[in-house]
Amino acid sequence: MKDMRKSAVNIALIQELMRVLVLGAIRSGTLALLSLGFTLIYGISGVVNLSYGSFFMIGAYAFYAIGVTLAFLLGSTTTLAVVLAVVGAILIVAIIGGSTYRTTIHPILGDEIGVMVVTVGLAMIFQEIIMIIFGFPLKSVRWPEDSFLRGLIDVLGVAVSYEKILAALASLALFAALVLFIRRTKTGKAMTAVSQDREVAMLMGVNTNRLYILTMTVSAMLASVAGILITTSTTLNAFPFMWMQPLFLAFSIVILGGLGSIKGSLVGSFIVGYAEVAVTLLIDSSIAGVAPLSVMVIVLLLKPKGLFGKRIELEE
Repeated sequence: MKDMRKSAVNIALIQELMRVLVLGAIRSGTLALLSLGFTLIYGISGVVNLSYGSFFMIGAYAFYAIGVTLAFLLGSTTTLAVVLAVVGAILIVAIIGGSTYRTTIHPILGDEIGVMVVTVGLAMIFQEIIMIIFGFPLKSVRWPEDSFLRGLIDVLGVAVSYEKILAALASLALFAALVLFIRRTKTGKAMTAVSQDREVAMLMGVNTNRLYILTMTVSAMLASVAGILITTSTTLNAFPFMWMQPLFLAFSIVILGGLGSIKGSLVGSFIVGYAEVAVTLLIDSSIAGVAPLSVMVIVLLLKPKGLFGKRIELEE
């Protein structure tokens, strides 16, 4: 009898560990995209954009609004409507991201405290605008009821929704695509040059102003995609204060990995992702939010510049 109980405990422990392994990988992959946009804007322009979480929020709300509008006009939700909702939301956030940078951040570029104050103010303004347009009630942000994404699949004995798998795979694919863009294209190499030495890059003919606007636009687009993928696979609802958590997560990850380091963002995402899932499944889900901060503090005590230091990836 004692052996049977011990065997049952071991089986239960193995099952929990498998859940941590699988769900941690999925969560980490999704967080990689969230942190990448924050890393990109800091690595290129040195801007600590505290309004970053707002683009996450606007992306989720824009996806909801366009989806509802198209469903009303078409009489039902179709695959085309979903694709248009995703593309439309990304384009809206791209326009907002680029224009807000040019009008509010660019004039005070170089004043770190001023930039932080302005970006926090932008976040609060976006929050108020969302409340005025949509009100306080939660808005359901999900894929259509008849979509295969609402189903479940068995991964190493763990039931996982297709929504979560899509979020992780799409995030990692976009992460890889952006890394290739930075390393292989002329514009990407210009970004690398500006991150290393702005003055020298300008002497070489790089239009830094245009490049900063492009960087902010791409960063906002990444945040909007993360907003759609994470919301549709986790919280399933949009609300006016939702920008705070993704900002906190992105900030924790990039500091943990090293400000401006793309490699650090990826590694930091997996550390934070697994820490969150492990605490949720093995300890208590109510304190899962403490995991990123705890890991960040521990790492910074050992390595004050983060795991990979400041902008090490863009300097290679």
